[in-house]
Parts: sequence; C-alpha cells; structure tokens
Amino acid sequence: MTWTVGFDLDMTLINSQPGVAKAIDTIAAELGLPLQGAQLAARLGPPLPMLLADAGAPAELIPRMVTRYRELYPSIVALVPAMPGADAALAAVRARGGKVLVVTGKHQPLARLHLDELGWQVDALVGDLWSAGKADALRAHDASIYVGDHIGDMQGARAAEVCAVGVTTGPCDGAELRAAGADVVLNDLTEFPAWLDTYRS
Repeated sequence: MTWTVGFDLDMTLINSQPGVAKAIDTIAAELGLPLQGAQLAARLGPPLPMLLADAGAPAELIPRMVTRYRELYPSIVALVPAMPGADAALAAVRARGGKVLVVTGKHQPLARLHLDELGWQVDALVGDLWSAGKADALRAHDASIYVGDHIGDMQGARAAEVCAVGVTTGPCDGAELRAAGADVVLNDLTEFPAWLDTYRS
C-alpha cells in the first residue's frame, strides 16, 4: 500500500528568508516604498499579495510588485538553503516506501526552481495554495501526513483530515501550531525521521 507525506516549502524545507528579503528590498527601492524585506520575510507563509498588503504596500501597486518579484526570483534561488534535516526528512519517507508531495503557497514555477536547485526529486508539487485551500491537494494525492511551519499549514492538514506535523522553524511557535491543530510539534526536520518511525510502527 502506498502512502504519501506532504511538506510545505518556505521555512519548512527551505530557508527562503534571505532571498525573499533581498527581492523585496530591491522592489521597495525601485518603487520608493518604505518596506523592509527582512520584516516581510519573517512572516512567510501566506501568499505574497497578502504579505505585501499586511506590510502596508499600496493596493494599487501590489500586482506590479508581484510581477516584478517573479521576474527577480530566479536570481535569488541560489541564496536559499535547505533547512537543517530537510534532505534526511525526504530520504526518510523514501526509505520507508512513501511518496513525497510538496504543497506550498509559493507560486508553483518558483517553487520548482528550488526543487531543481537543491536536486530534490518529489512525486508531486502543487503551488499557489494557502491554509485550508491546501486540503484539496492533500486529498487528491492521498497524503496521510502534512508537515509545515505555519498555522495555515495546520489548518490545511486539519481540513484534509491528515496528521498535522508542525515544525517551529517559521514564524509560529509550538503553542500556536498546537492551537491551530498540530498533532505533533517538532523543533525542526532533524527530528522527523525518528518521529516517522514511531508513526509508521
């Protein structure tokens, strides 16, 4: 019987803060906006238009900023490292006969750039989904576990009725992840293979 583990991307599998911050700082400088890339990158999780709006970007400029961001993005991919334990977490799923699914709020073509840069082979990638909207992809790919760093990820797992695994490598702490429905909270992905052994036993 096949089984599948879904992973979020930003701040779960990859530390995208340095690259995102650089892109936002570039756009802010071009448009003369008082945005701080590091502050925005510290809240990664929701889709970019939502992050920009929450950071105070003028609503009429957000479509233009998103377009420019996507133009700049290929130049920052090399600045984004894997999270500690990410390679081992993916390998642990494979070693135990599972499939790897990535479900992310990131624009799917940009997410693909990271997978290619890091040499990660996944069974499926679905982008442009946020919070409970991730449930459709998790159900479609028969996921039984979803791993993420944000309360939106836990909400997606709960909506799909799969095991919700939180990691505290993003903007949300353990208490926030549990309140959002996490079944288990790990410090980071280095703890995932051992937890997976207990889950699969």
